[in-house]
Amino acid sequence: MGYREHRSQTRATAVGCAVLTVSSSRTEYNDDSGRIIREKLLQSRHRVLFYEVVEDDSRVISTTLRGWLKNPEVQVIVTSGGTGISRKDVTIEAIVPLLEKEFTGFGELFRWLSYQEIGSASMISRAAAGVVRGRVLFCLPGSPSACDLAMDKLIIPELAHLVWEANR
Repeated sequence: MGYREHRSQTRATAVGCAVLTVSSSRTEYNDDSGRIIREKLLQSRHRVLFYEVVEDDSRVISTTLRGWLKNPEVQVIVTSGGTGISRKDVTIEAIVPLLEKEFTGFGELFRWLSYQEIGSASMISRAAAGVVRGRVLFCLPGSPSACDLAMDKLIIPELAHLVWEANR
């Protein structure tokens, strides 16, 4: 079966999602990135089962993810924040060790698209994606425009297909 056939079979599938914002300064009330991610998932007829804002702490991040991974309805986790290069940015360190397979193309494409919008600063992003326990996981920067870009150009168009592929 080719790519087009795979995609046509999975296009209408609603996916169960969880959204995690990692930030020292954001709350549920001022988390524009988390709001954008949730809105785009819902507009695409997916389900947002969980949403949380946590501090930049690798133990808190991994504990939250491990809890969500125990729920069989969670098929996708999207995180925002903590993907830069400062000392406080620990999302990648908390999540990448959990990944069984990494989508290296996701980070490459995201940085290429970002470069077209913000120029050379895009090289600082450590955006990543992969599969853990049959679940698809995305790590996005905390910038609302970065989340908007990733959701529109990369995640939403392939989400159901990626979940299908991760579980066959």
